[in-house]
Amino acid sequence: MTQSPGLFISFEGIDGSGKSTQSRRLAEHLQAQGQQVVHTREPGGSTGAEEIRALVLQGDPDRWSPETEILLFTAARRDHLERTIQPALAAGKTVICDRFADSTRMYQGVSRGDLRAVVDQLHDLMIGVEPDLTFIVDMDPATGLARAKSRHGVEERFEDFGTDLQEKMRAGFLQLAHEYPERCRLIDGAQSPDAVAADILAVLAERT
Repeated sequence: MTQSPGLFISFEGIDGSGKSTQSRRLAEHLQAQGQQVVHTREPGGSTGAEEIRALVLQGDPDRWSPETEILLFTAARRDHLERTIQPALAAGKTVICDRFADSTRMYQGVSRGDLRAVVDQLHDLMIGVEPDLTFIVDMDPATGLARAKSRHGVEERFEDFGTDLQEKMRAGFLQLAHEYPERCRLIDGAQSPDAVAADILAVLAERT
């Protein structure tokens, strides 16, 4: 848990789960209440990290090995932490991040190989920070993948791995919620966006 004055919230889930929409909605809701909020994303969130984002999210699915991806994502996260997250938390702001270290634990650590121990070791060495609260938006893998592919964007490298990867990630995220019960909360993403947002606000009210 962070020891900073601000609150650090992350959103996790498979591709197409709606977590990006919900992270943005929560940021807008808190801002409307007068809170100082930094809404950011991973990979990205700082100039250097956004450059790495283009490297890891575009191109052929086999462009990078899982081991190389772990190094790239950790490098992006370190820059993001130094330049965006830590300064905001130190200033007492709420940071809402669309994906953080849990995504690397799932994508590279579990779903594309048995590398979870490597991810955690590198995280402890170079990052050393976990969110105060993580919302895991749960979604049927086939439905989520169809949603994600319907965007027709350029950042579809991981979607191109297909449904099998999404199914592995969903199982991994569900396990993660049991592994970190103090900070992780499962949210049913199959509901309407308004219902999902209401559930998130209810959990946040309990924690703050």
